[in-house]
Amino acid sequence: MGESLVRGSREECNGGMSTTLPATTATTQPVVVGTGPLSADDVVAVARHGAPVELGADALAAIDRARAVVDDLAAAPTPAYGVSTGFGALATRHIAPELRAQLQRSLVRSHAAGSGPEVEREVVRALMLLRLSTLATGHTGVRRETAQLLAGLLTHGITPVVREYGSLGCSGDLAPLAHCALALTGEGEVRDAHGTLMPAAEALTAAHLAPVELAAKEGLALINGTDGMLGMLVLALEDLRSLLRHADLAAAMSVEGQLGTDRVFAAELQALRPHPGQAASAANLVALLRDSGVVASHRGPDCNRVQDAYSLRCSPQVHGAARDTVDHAAMVAARELASAIDNPVVLPDEGRVESNGNFHGAPVAYVLDFLAIAAADVASISERRTDRFLDKARNHGLPPFLADDPGVDSGLMIAQYTQAAIVSELKRLAVPASVDSIPSSAMQEDHVSMGWSAARKLRRSLDGLTRVVAIEILTAARALDLRAPLQPSPATGAVVRRLREAGVSGPGPDHHLSPEIEAAVALVRSGVLLATVRDQIGDLS
Repeated sequence: MGESLVRGSREECNGGMSTTLPATTATTQPVVVGTGPLSADDVVAVARHGAPVELGADALAAIDRARAVVDDLAAAPTPAYGVSTGFGALATRHIAPELRAQLQRSLVRSHAAGSGPEVEREVVRALMLLRLSTLATGHTGVRRETAQLLAGLLTHGITPVVREYGSLGCSGDLAPLAHCALALTGEGEVRDAHGTLMPAAEALTAAHLAPVELAAKEGLALINGTDGMLGMLVLALEDLRSLLRHADLAAAMSVEGQLGTDRVFAAELQALRPHPGQAASAANLVALLRDSGVVASHRGPDCNRVQDAYSLRCSPQVHGAARDTVDHAAMVAARELASAIDNPVVLPDEGRVESNGNFHGAPVAYVLDFLAIAAADVASISERRTDRFLDKARNHGLPPFLADDPGVDSGLMIAQYTQAAIVSELKRLAVPASVDSIPSSAMQEDHVSMGWSAARKLRRSLDGLTRVVAIEILTAARALDLRAPLQPSPATGAVVRRLREAGVSGPGPDHHLSPEIEAAVALVRSGVLLATVRDQIGDLS
C-alpha cells in the first residue's frame, strides 16, 4: 500500500513503494507561533497545505530570556548538562569552551543517522513546526536567529530529507530531528518548494537564508522532542475523522443494498448505551437512510426479516468506539501541543537548567497504537459487509458476486479478495509497537517508546482503511443499482451518481476493475463523496 490518505506529501514510501506527488504550495494565511500552544488546525495548515510561519513577539522575547540563562551557565565553571558536557552516556565529560561549537556540530552530524526511504513532506513539515513551537516557549535556550531560520525553512517550502528509520521515540525523535537541524547548518540534503532534491546550502542561498553555527545547547534543543510522532498523530486524527464518516456512509449503503432495517439506529435505542461516538454514528446512518425507497419497500407487516447480521446492525457500535478512540487520542495530542519538550529544559524565571524525562514518547505511542487497532476493526467490519453482498445465500436476491452473467462473469469477487488482503495486513499492523523496547546508548537510554514506529505503521493502516471503505462503497453502489426500480435515499443515490461520473461503472459484463477501485479510493481520499452527501442532507457528525 504505497500512497496513503495523506495529502501534500512529496513521496510516499510505505512498504518500500513510492509515489511522487507535487510539492505543497502555500495557500493559507501565516501561522504565528507564540508562547501558547498550536492548534491541530495550525499543524495541518502548515504541514499539509503549506502555510507560511512567523514567530510572534512574545515568542522572541521568551527565547531571548532563556538564551540569557544558557549563556550564563556556559560561562560558569560548573558543568551543566547539555550546555558544557557531552550527551547521553557521555554526559560525564566536561567540554572546554573552545570545543563547544564543535560539540554541537558533532551532535547533529552524528545523530543525523537515518536510513531508508524519504519520509513524506507533510510529516517533515509537521515535525519542524512542532519543534519550532517548543523553541518558542522559552524553555530550550536557543538563540532567536536559530528559531527564525527554522521558521524561514517552513515559509520557503524547504524540506530536509528525513529517512524512514532511526527514531526509537526516546529521547524523542532524535534522528529525524537531527536531519532537520543539519539543514539549518547548511549541511545535508533538502527538497525545495518544487520538490527538487539539492544540497541544503544551495537551497538556503536560493531563499536568501543564511545557515547558523550552533551555539551551546542549541544542537540538543533542536533534536530532543516527540515532534515526529506527534505530527503524524495530528495528521492521522484529521484523516480518521474523515474516514469514519466515510465508514458510516458505506455502512448506510450496505444496510440499504442488503435490505436491512434502519430501526436499530433509532436514538432511543442508542441512548440505552450512552457512548457519544455510537450516538453520532447512528445519527449519521439515520440521516443517510432517510427517505430511502429501498428501505421503505420492506418495512411492511409481510417482511420476514427478524434482525440483521452484526456487521450491519452493530455498525454504530464499532464505528462509534473508533470515534471515541479518536477523541481520546485528540485529548493526548492537545496536551502534547501544549508541552515544551526538551532535555535539559531551561527554567528562565529560576535561572537554571534541569534534566527531565519529558521526551519519552509513551503517551503518544500508546494512542498511536490504539488508533491502529480501531482502524483495523473498522476495516474488518467493512469487509464483512462487502462479503455479504457477494454471497447469493445472504444477499437477498442479488446475483452471485453481483456479476452480470455469473459463471461467465466473476463480478466483484476479487475486489473482496483485495479487501481481505488489506484487512489481514491491518491486523498485523494493529500489533502495538509501544510494547517493545530496545536499550540504547550504552544502557543509559534503557527503555524507549517506539512511538515513531507506531506512527509510521498507523499511516499504513489509514491507507488500508481508505481502500477497504472505498471498495465497500463501490460494491454497495452496484447493489443499489441492481435494486432498481427501487430508489435509494437522496444521499446515497447522489453518491452512486458521483461514482458513475468518476468512471466507476455500474452493473454489466466484467471489465478491468483495478482502475475503478483506484477511482473510488481517490473519491474517498479527496472528501468528494462527503461533499456530495453534504449537498443533499448537510454535514455528517
